[in-house]
Amino acid sequence: MHTTSEFLIERQKKLSAVMQTSGLDAIALNPGPSLTYLTGLHFHLSERPVVGLFSPSLPPRLVLPELEAAKLAGLAYDLDAFTYGEDPQSWPQRFAAALAGTGCDRIGMEDGSMRLLEYRLLQQALPSASLIDASATIASLRMFKDEIEIAAMQKAAEVAETALQALLPQVRIGMSELEISGRLLIEILRAGSLGELPFQPIVSTGPNGANPHATPSSRPLQNGDLLVIDFGASHQGYFSDITRTFAVGSFSKDQKAVYDTVLAANQAAHTLARQGISCSSVDQAARDVIEQAGFGEYFIHRTGHGLGMQGHEPPYIRAGNPMLLETGMTFTIEPGIYLPEQFGVRIEDDVVVTPDGLHSLTTFPRELQVIGR
Repeated sequence: MHTTSEFLIERQKKLSAVMQTSGLDAIALNPGPSLTYLTGLHFHLSERPVVGLFSPSLPPRLVLPELEAAKLAGLAYDLDAFTYGEDPQSWPQRFAAALAGTGCDRIGMEDGSMRLLEYRLLQQALPSASLIDASATIASLRMFKDEIEIAAMQKAAEVAETALQALLPQVRIGMSELEISGRLLIEILRAGSLGELPFQPIVSTGPNGANPHATPSSRPLQNGDLLVIDFGASHQGYFSDITRTFAVGSFSKDQKAVYDTVLAANQAAHTLARQGISCSSVDQAARDVIEQAGFGEYFIHRTGHGLGMQGHEPPYIRAGNPMLLETGMTFTIEPGIYLPEQFGVRIEDDVVVTPDGLHSLTTFPRELQVIGR
């Protein structure tokens, strides 16, 4: 069993290797999942810049405010720190010092998270360097979860399912979506989740369920509604993401037909997904079931997305994505059908590709349950 420090060192070594293959002299990262993934350190974006710098030939370097320096105590790997005080005029000098002698001509970044503030400081420190997007380089590491990451995601899934199980007996006809969402948040924290969630819970009833990303409203729960609950929990910096759809009091023949179709699509994607199968093929497996049942135009999103330190990350289980699944990849399977002004159904699970097939981190029953009687 490896220690967390050993995993961090191994990740840094792997980054150095892929940087050389990609022709990058360095990678610069803002506070966020990738910086934490490589260092184990947690920083938040603020008015004070923090940047981690990684290159194949040097220990990691970190530009950070003095007030954050205590976080570096006891690190089990080499790291060079470049701290600054409260005067913003010192920022350019500290960035220049961190990059001095590195010979960086090509510096990679994540274009979805590098801020203009840090971008300009890097540009000022090395005006001749090319600053380019290296999101794919970093994703090529983070897509493959190690045993510590999978264990954290498994726990996050268990926390979410415990919260959902605790919520259901509280749901009553007449409750608003907002009240159900509030009670769910309480149960998520009570079950052991950290406060940072992948997103605010989606609780949608009746016709609101036809909006995949509905915001909880004051609409009261009614007999005969379908109730869609989509949410996640966190554990040690890793997320879960689960959706279940429930019948309130009773359900109609049409609702059951749609539900059974979504369940079959979920099962079809589960059955096909394994090492060597393309992301687009998994999406098509779910889509085929829904199209054959006559609901193809009402499945309006991809079948799934990667999951880990972010709620959405590679790989993306969508049409046109030729990426082949490999052991250690974690993602969601979440087909849905959304009938405008009527109702929606989504069934979502978190899965990990194993050498032998596919393992579902979520185990909450997928069969239609009637609640709120």
